[in-house]
Amino acid sequence: MNKHLMAAIGGILAGAILTSQIAGPLIADEASRKKSTYEQLDLFGDIFERIRSQYVEEVDEAELIEAAINGMLTSLDPHSSYLPPKDFDNMQVQTRGEFGGLGIEVTQEDGYIKVVSPIDGTPAAEAGIQSGDLITHVNGEAVKGLNLNEAVDMMRGPVGSEIVITVLRKDIDEPFDVSIIRDTIKIAAVKVRTEADAVILRISSFTDQTYANLQDGLKKAITEAGGIDNINGVVLDLRNNPGGLLNQAIRVSDAFLDKGEIVSTRGRDAKDSERYNATPGDLTDGKPIVVLINGGSASASEIVAGALKDHRRAVIVGTNSFGKGSVQTIMPLQGDGAMRLTTARYYTPSGRSIQNLGVSPDILVEQRPQGVETADEESKRKQRTEAGLRGSLSNDSLTEDEKNQLQEERRLQEETAKKRDEDYQMSYALDLLRGLSVLKKAN
Repeated sequence: MNKHLMAAIGGILAGAILTSQIAGPLIADEASRKKSTYEQLDLFGDIFERIRSQYVEEVDEAELIEAAINGMLTSLDPHSSYLPPKDFDNMQVQTRGEFGGLGIEVTQEDGYIKVVSPIDGTPAAEAGIQSGDLITHVNGEAVKGLNLNEAVDMMRGPVGSEIVITVLRKDIDEPFDVSIIRDTIKIAAVKVRTEADAVILRISSFTDQTYANLQDGLKKAITEAGGIDNINGVVLDLRNNPGGLLNQAIRVSDAFLDKGEIVSTRGRDAKDSERYNATPGDLTDGKPIVVLINGGSASASEIVAGALKDHRRAVIVGTNSFGKGSVQTIMPLQGDGAMRLTTARYYTPSGRSIQNLGVSPDILVEQRPQGVETADEESKRKQRTEAGLRGSLSNDSLTEDEKNQLQEERRLQEETAKKRDEDYQMSYALDLLRGLSVLKKAN
């Protein structure tokens, strides 16, 4: 018994010794890490002092420190950065839906400025700037080597002034110049129209105004149509929408969902995770929805598309989205500036991150160049029918009202077909929505 007791005590002692042997190096490692950090900070201070006192020209100390801060943040990822007071003010104005500039959402790639998307109705959109364009020069000055904020500053200027940007575009061999006149950018966050018995909700950005615009516009369109029963459904057009406010993406998703998770965000620490769920109520009473996306649909747009796709509430049509699956938190700092820091990744209801992957459409539909007719369309255009034969028998199975209804349906189909040259993806979405509406009525 004593032997067993001694063995047990020996085991406890051995465990205590083993624990202390592990803890010792851990404490030493932590102390070493702290020492290394302080040494690096001392190194930074030494370099700063030498630049301040010995650089060939006198430097602005505040600008030097600001550049160091921004360099530290931009080394993390393309979306983290320092916002000086002026940039912070501009960002706050943008989220309210009105600001001055060209009207493009940009990021940085391989040292160049990459266009995420032009904003509808802005000088950049009217000048033909496209999602995916790389801006290499501004007024003849190279942007390579500049951080994102510096490059954006180069593109800012007085309203009415001209700017020339040099663009490198996929499938075009040589860079080319685009002249743009700066203007005040007023964003109508949501534009609503009715077409072929469908309500089209064009959401260009997610600002403070987005959900209210959508709710009011949809309500008005339904009233003008004579009630919800008189529309086939909704096309939610998120193409070239660069994103914006997370809470607005959640509210727009919730507008079409009765229950379930919309999106979750997960930070470095598990306790920082958040889940956002839908509340009862669907503004369309369950009508079919088609969502249009493309490579310019980013961030908040992808949250909406991902939520509606995972819940099988909508059919996603178009091309793969941008793939920005991270959340940035704006942290005000002393001196009236702020820090934009990536603090979390977001996940669709199925638990999938879209970071670097994007949201894949259910039906891949490329935007077709104007004036291009497919072989199938050409064949249909040339084909002969029974009605075209001389002396063919008439149809005696339809009443006059049924014939009128059939003619009206064909008229709408022909109107939609004519729009294929203008916007092939939208035309496809309207055709699909009509088909979904027919199936829903049958059930």
